[in-house]
Order: sequence, then structure tokens, then C-alpha cells
Amino acid sequence: MERNNLMMNLTCANRWATRAVIGWNLIIVLLTLPRAGTAEEPNKPWQRHVIDNSSRGADGTRLADANGDGLLDIATGWEQGGITRVYLHPGHNRSKQPWPAVTVGAAANVEDAVLVDLDGDGAMDVVSCCEGSRQVMLVHWAPTKEYLEPKGWKTAEIPDSENKFRWMFACPVDVDQDGQIDLVAGGKGQSSQLGWWKLPVNPRNLSDWEWHPLRQQLGWVMSIKAVDMNGDGDLDILFSDRKGSKSGCFWLEHPGGENVDQPWREHAVGLEGKEAMFLSLADVDRDGLQDVIAAIRPQTIAVCRRQNAAGTQWKSDTITIPKTFGSAKDAAAADLDKDGQLEIVFTTERASQGKFGIGYILNPLGENPIFQSISGLDGTKHDLVKLHDLDGDGDLDVLTCEEVNNLGVIWYENPL
Repeated sequence: MERNNLMMNLTCANRWATRAVIGWNLIIVLLTLPRAGTAEEPNKPWQRHVIDNSSRGADGTRLADANGDGLLDIATGWEQGGITRVYLHPGHNRSKQPWPAVTVGAAANVEDAVLVDLDGDGAMDVVSCCEGSRQVMLVHWAPTKEYLEPKGWKTAEIPDSENKFRWMFACPVDVDQDGQIDLVAGGKGQSSQLGWWKLPVNPRNLSDWEWHPLRQQLGWVMSIKAVDMNGDGDLDILFSDRKGSKSGCFWLEHPGGENVDQPWREHAVGLEGKEAMFLSLADVDRDGLQDVIAAIRPQTIAVCRRQNAAGTQWKSDTITIPKTFGSAKDAAAADLDKDGQLEIVFTTERASQGKFGIGYILNPLGENPIFQSISGLDGTKHDLVKLHDLDGDGDLDVLTCEEVNNLGVIWYENPL
């Protein structure tokens, strides 16, 4: 009897020991599986590559193919440095080194710089928006040869732009559909407007540029995009306004080429009364309609989901950024890890005192979005974010600039 009880006890002990071993092995397996970090326990920061850090206050990166080689180049204004520069993509094999660059001209308190061939000579010029003590829009005329030679560049101001208001952003688009590129632009502060410059037959006659206001009441424009919002074939104007009584995200409906001087009907995308920062477009919910993604200060990413093809009905979902990140500045959506799902990448400012500057959101429209750091504790004030394959390895990298710690024009290499 005692022997039987002993044998039974040993058998039970062996079973429990076996179960314990299996349990511990399972725990070990689960702990060693790859997993996403959290805002409090971040993954390893992505590797940062410097395109240029030679000046002060890099403020924005705008992309275009300046030399026709099929690779996207960059225009950047250096606000504190008072210059505008262009960077030519050196090819995928050399993309992780500093890029060939040219200072196209001086631009005091430059807030934005964009590449555009204004005079149709095949050379990409640059337009700078200045918003400080010198409130003016500048045109930097590019040389047709030796693009990287600074002496070949000539800078002139648009006379009618001087002291009109603080110029913040410009977007090239043929507004009146006459085959000549125009510029939609906007500003901030007292008397600022959103409107467009009609360029004359000879765009180099800057005194003949005509300003046409589209929205008289503007607080502080952040983004301007030329997009056909209602599918009628005309490019409408999508924009965000961060200040004033009419802040939020909106679009202005193009009245048609022949009626371009008629009032443009304004449609609200959403976030009225919010401090809407930069915005971007993507079909986040995969319903075949382009949605609007916007960063909202202080700690919100908003996805304004389009409800109809006409762009007149929207539904806004908001995602709160953990306070371990800075305050929201820009956001863009793309499939970073090629799993078929979109992630949202966001930049921030005021990312000091141990806060992360750049991150991305897994499962952004789900009940439990996961926040990942991209930059780690790298930089304080980041700006526009562009998702582009800079090194040609087949995945999307993160291009931005950093203004306070003078990291400069930088990109983070996608390890996913």
C-alpha cells in the first residue's frame, strides 16, 4: 500500500515536472520571439544618414527630379542660416553619404523652398518663402549648365510680394490651365491670405506676376497641395490652417479653367478649431478613396476618412501620441514593412528632455495602436516627413530635417 502511494506520488511529481518544463520552455520561446517595442520600451533607433548639416535651422524638405535622372532631389531653406540649398541625389550606392549641393541664394528667414521650372528652360528653379523681418517671395533662377555652380544662380524678389504678409508655403500648379505653371501660396499672421500667382508669358518679368486671393481669412497656413478632390479633372487646393477662427483642414474647389477668377467654394475636411499642422494623403482604410492625415498639436494624429467620391463628407478618427514623444508636426502613411498594412509615420517638435522625435504607428485605426520610435532621442524639432526609397533597397525610408540641434537634412534607413 505504501509502495503504491509512493509510486503514485512519484508519477504525479513527474507529470508536474514535465508540465513545468514545457511551461518554462514556452515562456522562453515567447520571450525570444521578435516583437515591436512600445513608446516606453522602444525598438532600436533607425540608422540616421546626414545629407547636409553645414548651416543652421533646416526647415523643410521638398522633392522633385531637378536633373532628369529619375531620382528625387531636395530643396531646403535654412531659416537661421539665411540660405536656400538644393541637393542632388548621388545615386543609390552613395545615398548614405553627404549629397552634392549648391547654395542657390540668400533668403533671410526662409520658411519654405520648392523646386519648379518657372521659365520652361529645362532647369529647375527654386522659389523661397520668407516670413521674418524680410517678408517676401524670392525666385532663384537656375543655370541651364553647371547646375551645382553657385555663381550661375541669380536671385530676385517678386515685387508685389514684399511686405504683403509673412510667406509660409508655395505649391507649383497650372491654376488657369493655360499651359504656364503658376504658384499657389499662403502666409501667416495679420492680413495673410491664401491665393495664387498668375505668371506672365515671360515669367522672368517678376513685376508682371499677378496675385489672386482665394481665401482672405488665413491664420497660419501649413500645407498646400494641388489635388483633384472631386474627380472632375481640375486640380483643387487642399490646405491646413493652424491658427485663427477658421483653423482646420479644408479644400477649395476649382471653378473650372474659364471661371478661375470666380469664387472657389470651400469645403471642410474636418478638425475645425484644431491646430492643424502638416497634412498628407493616403487611403488609410483601404476603401478606394483618398483620406487626409494630419498632425494636430499637441499630441494627436487625425485620419480624416473620405465618405464619398465628391470629397464633401468626411469622418475623423484621432490617435493620441504618447507623451514620451514631442508634439505632433507631420504625418504620412505607407506600408513600411511590406506586410500589406499601412503604418503612419509622424514627426514632432519640442522633443526635448528625453522625448522621442520621430515615430510610427502600427495598426493605426485599430483599438490598440502600437507606437514605435524611429529616431530615438535624436533631435528636438523635426519638420516635413517624406517616405521614399532613398537607397534603392526596395523599402521606404524616412526623409526629414531637424532645426534646433542642427542635425540638418537627414534620413533614417528602414531596417524592417
